[in-house]
Amino acid sequence: MASHRKPKQRSLTSSTARAAALLALTGAASATLLDGTGHAENRLTPAQVKAKVDEYQRQAEEATERYNGAKDKADQAREALDALRDQAARRTTRLNTARNALGAFATAQYRSGTIAPALQLALSSSPGQYLQRASLAERAGSRQAALIASVGRQERKLRQVRGEAADRLAALRASQTAAAHHKRTVQQRLAAADRLLDRLTLAQRQRLLAARDGDEAHADGTGSPITGRAARAVSYAYAALGKPYVWGATGPHGYDCSGLTQAAWRAAGVALPRTTYTQINAGRRVTRDQLAPGDLVFFYSGVSHVGLYIGDGRIIHAPRPGAPVRVASVADMPFAGAARPA
Repeated sequence: MASHRKPKQRSLTSSTARAAALLALTGAASATLLDGTGHAENRLTPAQVKAKVDEYQRQAEEATERYNGAKDKADQAREALDALRDQAARRTTRLNTARNALGAFATAQYRSGTIAPALQLALSSSPGQYLQRASLAERAGSRQAALIASVGRQERKLRQVRGEAADRLAALRASQTAAAHHKRTVQQRLAAADRLLDRLTLAQRQRLLAARDGDEAHADGTGSPITGRAARAVSYAYAALGKPYVWGATGPHGYDCSGLTQAAWRAAGVALPRTTYTQINAGRRVTRDQLAPGDLVFFYSGVSHVGLYIGDGRIIHAPRPGAPVRVASVADMPFAGAARPA
């Protein structure tokens, strides 16, 4: 009698098991953290809500700068990939043309046949005519050899270009994945900040926002004359006052912090990189006491925020979601460094 056996279950590979365990632990930890955070947030005072919202929005801005960097890399990789694909298509066309020419040459030789040189000389009634024909044949052989070498070179170059295109495609996909991850982080942090604000009464929320706005100076004009490109950059920043903060935007209808400084200096004819992390290395570093209008001023230990210096200890910047482009004091945020674009 056949024995009854339990059906075999597929065993998980070690990597699959580790991934499953990690997901389970992460899910449990996330659920615990979110549940605990929700209860804790219910007990926050308006002042604590303000501090927590500021923290979430700074985290969102850090993620925004990483998103900008990943998106910039993706854009560059896409452009390079398109160029390599075009180059590969042109090289493929030239290679096919060369191969067709080589095939036609070989076909013609086959049809005409090959006669030994000594026999050709023996059968020739004119040695001079034979030598002329031999010279033509030698040159034809040289052309054939050159054509074969050319085909080989083109095949090698085409393989190289296709390999570079594959590398660019991999870089593009990695950058797109990173950008999507940072975008989700931005959205999660901003949503967390909105949830906190929604816990306040209308009066509390208005007082909180008024207090945050009161931390920033609202002034017009600059105290020192500005000339040249710096003047054009500062003028652009003034024209952007009041426009909304839009994460990932470079204008003209909205900006994030590095998007505003990039757009301002672009209007002055200077191309700045996209993120705070790269803009701080654009141009010459200056100290706080050396600041001049047009300089880029960076804030926080992670260099996650930037504004455009306009003189008298003030900057124009795109502060955060919900706050339009405005004038602020350099002293309002932890100073991290400054750079003067060329």
